[in-house]
Amino acid sequence: GLLSFTDISMQFSWEEWQLLDSVQKHLYRDVTLENYSNLVAIGYHGNKPDLIFKLEQGKEPWIINSKVSHQSCP
Repeated sequence: GLLSFTDISMQFSWEEWQLLDSVQKHLYRDVTLENYSNLVAIGYHGNKPDLIFKLEQGKEPWIINSKVSHQSCP
């Protein structure tokens, strides 16, 4: 089948992002932007993902995962 950006990308929750040091965060930004650029170069025609917009603007790329269940206090 066709390759999509979600097939080659990794997204972090806020909690996961906080565990990375600055070198790891910088590497993540570089690799993710390069992977997206390579995907476009081989013919990817999908919409630019929000993650790429965030990284290009220097914003934190973490996501709020709606699938994560929040534990309630008893």
